[in-house]
Amino acid sequence: MIDTRLEKKKYVWYASYGSNLNRDRFLCYIKGGKPKGSEKVEIGCKDKSLPVKESTYIMHYPLYFAKASDRWQKQGVAFIGLKKDEKNHTYSRKYLIKLEQFMDVVKQENNGAKLNIDLNEIIKNGSKTLKRNSWYGTVLFLGEEDGYPILTFTADWEGVPFTKPSKEYLSMIINGLKTTLELDNTVVLNYISSKPGVVNNYNRNEIEKLIE
Repeated sequence: MIDTRLEKKKYVWYASYGSNLNRDRFLCYIKGGKPKGSEKVEIGCKDKSLPVKESTYIMHYPLYFAKASDRWQKQGVAFIGLKKDEKNHTYSRKYLIKLEQFMDVVKQENNGAKLNIDLNEIIKNGSKTLKRNSWYGTVLFLGEEDGYPILTFTADWEGVPFTKPSKEYLSMIINGLKTTLELDNTVVLNYISSKPGVVNNYNRNEIEKLIE
């Protein structure tokens, strides 16, 4: 059932899978500020109201690390593939926020680019590339919960080379998995150490040290 208190405004679930698994880091996109370990101050949303609800979510798209982000020591960051695969279990934290806020988050993730988000078109087609070859310019519709659409964003490319994420970036994700999702250390270790970009760049002992 849709919460009648929210019917007058458009709300969506934003499903995060990278550093925004960490609630404090995500709130920098809402309120503005510089996340721990990041090298960029976020401007925040025009509407700085906090998420109405949040919960853990599993998305069936493969997680990998690629590119070199100026925010995160010029090393790899998280993306998900475009093809759904029930065998893939990517941990996510979803936040119920206003559509306007989601649009502002997407804008910040795309370095301030002005992007037009047609929610009905995205829901109808399952996805929409707002900006080609942009890191987070493709919005995916993942389904609905409590009457609200679940959305996330990633890149429209395929076959991009995997790259090593920085320890600061992995630590942010690990902190989110442990504190926000409340996963135990063994689950976190097995999850992180198996991802493309981490494999062959970190051994399990190095990941364990980041988890401790």
